[in-house]
Amino acid sequence: MTKNADWNATQYSRFEAERTRPVRDLLNAARANEIRHAADIGCGPGNSTETLLSYAPDARIIGTDNSSDMIAAARKRLLNVPNVQFELSDISAWNAPGLFDLILANAALQWVPDHETLFPALLQKLAPGGRLAVQMPDNLDEPAHRLMQKTAQEGPWRDRLKGAERTKRFDAQWYYAMLQPLCAHVDIWRTTYYHALDGGIDAVIEWFEGSALRPFLSRLDETEQAAFLSRYKEALSGAYTVLDNGTVLLPFPRLFIVATR
Repeated sequence: MTKNADWNATQYSRFEAERTRPVRDLLNAARANEIRHAADIGCGPGNSTETLLSYAPDARIIGTDNSSDMIAAARKRLLNVPNVQFELSDISAWNAPGLFDLILANAALQWVPDHETLFPALLQKLAPGGRLAVQMPDNLDEPAHRLMQKTAQEGPWRDRLKGAERTKRFDAQWYYAMLQPLCAHVDIWRTTYYHALDGGIDAVIEWFEGSALRPFLSRLDETEQAAFLSRYKEALSGAYTVLDNGTVLLPFPRLFIVATR
């Protein structure tokens, strides 16, 4: 994850059930119940680590994140679980030697550059037959992201927000072509989740305040943040339908990869 994104564990966890469901889908495909030694890189507040632990309660698990707030929340969450440890570490500089039966990266690698070198390096940390299990948001073409970037580009903060947006696009064919020569098996799929968010457009903003909005908001002062979110809300109101019960159905596409060494 980006170092300047000002990650907040409490905000991120507001929609924990929705954020955790893709972890379960990924771990089911990765046969996580078979592992003995695993790493959860970009573990956030520990919800993905806790889910992994439910599949493999006796496995040795290390969780890493470059946000001290996230690591503190994860340690509190899994306090007194002796086979789980957490450490502050950036994914691009993570130097654990391995060898792991599973490396889990849930909604984390989209913030890390140079996937053409990162993914092979992670594969080298796997034991033979070990699995790299990755889930990344694939939603840059969704209205919420397009309007987020539009708000950043058209406001008085335009110059300061250059480069804050996540622009990397994740193409399944590119990943397969890169990984297939290095792996015994590569499984890639894409799923669109439809999250029912109570609270109208404000709930959509709350969702992204815990993730994609952070790089933008962290560069603004409180007054500017309020102005940015006001403009963003106005734009979102024309893109999403609020149902009679106050719910917004938020489509959220995600890309999944399970690469077996």
